[in-house]
Amino acid sequence: MYRAKGIDVSHHQGRIDFRKVKNSGIGFVMLRAGYGWENPSVQTDRMFKNNYESAKAVGLPCGAYHYSYARNPREAQLEADFFLNIVKGCKFEYPIAFDMEDKSQSGLSRKMLTDTVIAFCDKVEKAGYYVCLYTNPNWIKNHLDICRIKRFDIWLARYNISPGYKNIGMWQYSNCGKINGINTRVDLDFAYKNYPYIIKKNGLNGFKRES
Repeated sequence: MYRAKGIDVSHHQGRIDFRKVKNSGIGFVMLRAGYGWENPSVQTDRMFKNNYESAKAVGLPCGAYHYSYARNPREAQLEADFFLNIVKGCKFEYPIAFDMEDKSQSGLSRKMLTDTVIAFCDKVEKAGYYVCLYTNPNWIKNHLDICRIKRFDIWLARYNISPGYKNIGMWQYSNCGKINGINTRVDLDFAYKNYPYIIKKNGLNGFKRES
């Protein structure tokens, strides 16, 4: 079975030495691009550009994620526009993830939350990206109609000895990892699909389709 070890980071990890990260056995990194949509100058992750360029400079494959505050499909589309503007010109070997978990969204109906996921993911997918949903068992069970969004890969956050779900694309298995080159605790992940191969072969995420 395919399995690659990765991390996900934001400005909270500060300045990262990605060469040390790569040399420690990490095979990919998911980068936070931003959150929300209302104030682009503030809500773009201030370390995204540096993290992207530094990871790429040492040959470390990247994906990206957007932390959502959207409460309806219209707001999700605004978040998608914001995200696409941030990542314009970038190439990602790993998926684009829609991160829906905020407490401000948890009181919405299952239908509204699912519609919101679809609105963001559809728009980003139509722009040529491989999209997935970052979520956790509570949201799968109590907040989302998972059958309606099963065509999108799941990046599952579950800090346990196993993901507990079949057919997920990635598993975030810890939020307190310690990796050489990073001065703070960091989230740890496994990818179960060969995303670089899939994405490049199909000409997604800024790559040209392979002949």
